[in-house]
Amino acid sequence: MMLSRTKPALGPGSVATGKETKKKKKMPTVEEFLDMRDYTGAITLLEFSRNAGKGNEETDLWIAYCAFHLGDYKRAMEEYERLTKREGANPDVWLYLACCQFFLGMYPEADESCTKCSKSRLQNRVQFHLSHKFGDERRLMSFHQNLQDIIEDQLSLASIHYLRSHYQEAIDIYKRILLDNRDYLALNVYVALCYYKLDYYDVSQEVLAVYLQQYQDSAVALNLKACNHFRLYNGKAAEAELKALQEMASPSFQFAQDLIKHNQVVFRSGEGSLQVLPPLIDVIPEARLNLVIYYLKQDDVPDAYNLIKDLEPTTPQEYILKGVVNAALGQEQGSREHMKIAQQYFQLVGGSASECDTIPGRQCMASCFFLLKQFEDVLIYLNSIKSYFYNDDTFNFNYAQAKAAVGNFKEAEEIFLLIQNEKTKNDYTYLSWLARTYIMNRKARNAWELYLKMETSGESFSLLQLIANDCYKMGQFYYAAKAFDVLERLDPNPEYWEGKRGACVGVFQLIIAGSEQRETLRDVINMLRNTSNPQVEYIIRTMKKWAKENMVPVP
Repeated sequence: MMLSRTKPALGPGSVATGKETKKKKKMPTVEEFLDMRDYTGAITLLEFSRNAGKGNEETDLWIAYCAFHLGDYKRAMEEYERLTKREGANPDVWLYLACCQFFLGMYPEADESCTKCSKSRLQNRVQFHLSHKFGDERRLMSFHQNLQDIIEDQLSLASIHYLRSHYQEAIDIYKRILLDNRDYLALNVYVALCYYKLDYYDVSQEVLAVYLQQYQDSAVALNLKACNHFRLYNGKAAEAELKALQEMASPSFQFAQDLIKHNQVVFRSGEGSLQVLPPLIDVIPEARLNLVIYYLKQDDVPDAYNLIKDLEPTTPQEYILKGVVNAALGQEQGSREHMKIAQQYFQLVGGSASECDTIPGRQCMASCFFLLKQFEDVLIYLNSIKSYFYNDDTFNFNYAQAKAAVGNFKEAEEIFLLIQNEKTKNDYTYLSWLARTYIMNRKARNAWELYLKMETSGESFSLLQLIANDCYKMGQFYYAAKAFDVLERLDPNPEYWEGKRGACVGVFQLIIAGSEQRETLRDVINMLRNTSNPQVEYIIRTMKKWAKENMVPVP
């Protein structure tokens, strides 16, 4: 956003006298520090001058200016507040104060400060941005109409387009300005940032390189380059870019320390989240979102929900994350209300004109239909983006479930087996779907082996029930009988005996028909003997009689 003001003049004697300059030829001047963007050096020199009793109002203005450009908005605000209390204070100081308050998130205070200064284009730009923060569309349009076809106003308009996720409109403005002002190299950073937001990371890199050729120590540019590397390659490659910035000890490094600490956490897959992110929640907007993601990865859904519940989403990423958190909480608590909210958030993003053809937009529509259990529609969207997620375990998990839900068990099995993440592979949802898929593909033995690897628990009991019932339905009676046998021993429920009896008789019929190995009759009889029901003796007697007639050895 274009909030910069005209620099106060540095006239002779304002900071250092001519004689003192001659005596100390090697000492850099404030102007030289500013030309190097070394605001720390400039502010040190200015403070030395003020502490030596040689300061004046211009010195104070410059100190505030340097603090502002160092990102120390609180310090700058305090300087400007002192200046406003002086008799005959320049009304423009209120406007500079409003800029500081804006960057500190003190929007009502900034709005009030704007009323105490003279009307100007900068004042209009500040109020334009405040209208966006207040969500006041009518007021926004009012200040929008006051914008002129000058660079500062057009840059301010472009920044509002960016904040409203209208990235292409912002790019159009930046490119138009660049056509006539090719020496405005910083605009390449803004264009690169827009391309980054549009997921064109390689294009973003190319545009960014134009600026970095001239300013190799720019914290903002190097940070964006690192973010592109993160998207194009991995966290290690991204962190190497930030390390280069740290090693330069660039003056701009101090300005971006919070941003760099935040991104290092992201590049390290959340390592150090609880130490770094909480203090940055109100400083860097993404810090809150990344801390929510960290909580989700730790299965701490309540903390994730508490952190995001009061956030009014304005960007697709915020809508998506609120949808994911509500879906997770809905599944955890069995809450239809949260599931409905999640479905609505996903639908808003996936159905929007700006996101409907993006990968996240299609993922959102797939998620929406997944929650609605409309799996044919889920597959329409997932099929269109599957080439981007071949090795993505989360994508494959959802894709396989959708395939299985529509009865395409052959493909579902192949996709389930692509998953490598151990946490997912030990999840009951994964195990139950894989077991069902095996059974539907007539691989009941594989399903049974899944159960044997599990420790005894409520989940293993549920998997037994699934194997018993699904194997019975699919005519795979041997493993149905084994499952019902274990169930009956764990819980002497008459239903389990009935299931076991039917499955054992089913195996016997398959043996007689030559569709099952005769040797399994021995196992069937042993299983029947585990039950004290009076029907057992009659069934065993019948089986033994057939075995004797057909020369099948049984106990």
